[in-house]
Amino acid sequence: MGGSDARALSRSLLDLCRMRKLTIATAESCTGGLVAGALTDIPGSSDVIDRGFVTYSNDAKRAMLGVEASTLTNFGAVSKETATAMAVGALERADVDLAVAITGIAGPGGATPGKPVGLVHFAAAARDGRIIHREQRFGAIGRTAVRQRSVVEALRMLMELARGPQAAAKPRRAAAATRLRPRATRSPRRHAVTRRPPRSPRG
Repeated sequence: MGGSDARALSRSLLDLCRMRKLTIATAESCTGGLVAGALTDIPGSSDVIDRGFVTYSNDAKRAMLGVEASTLTNFGAVSKETATAMAVGALERADVDLAVAITGIAGPGGATPGKPVGLVHFAAAARDGRIIHREQRFGAIGRTAVRQRSVVEALRMLMELARGPQAAAKPRRAAAATRLRPRATRSPRRHAVTRRPPRSPRG
């Protein structure tokens, strides 16, 4: 996964958002603005992309996105809780339809017990209340590779939300049973019974 994947995804996402009249904001830590860069690299993206927040430090996460200090203290900057708070903060502060957030450890340093190099948390939030989170452990594949793969993952999550909530598909078996029901409930054919005329009384 590299620049070509990000570029193709960016084009598809922008086309979809343009068609559905959706706007986007990004909130990035370890990727340092690469998601916003991939999207704004496409000509005409200004009708979809509103802004990008690069919140590398904890102070920036608090000041720019409204992430609670207790969230950062209790769970750490690289966590599901912080990523979700970043996405929701970007959504609210930019007043857009979709927002994505990334926070992780691109390496080569920065690892802590339980949080190795290559760990990245993603969150995406939609104006209609949908929020999705993903955790990826890319491993020590190199700083550049972690950042590039994170961009692709973030774009995929935005695409998922941009498509809208998916209606539950009806099982095929149920549909088949419905079609067969009239035949199954048809009453069995009865054989005609020849009735004898009543006998005349003897007398």
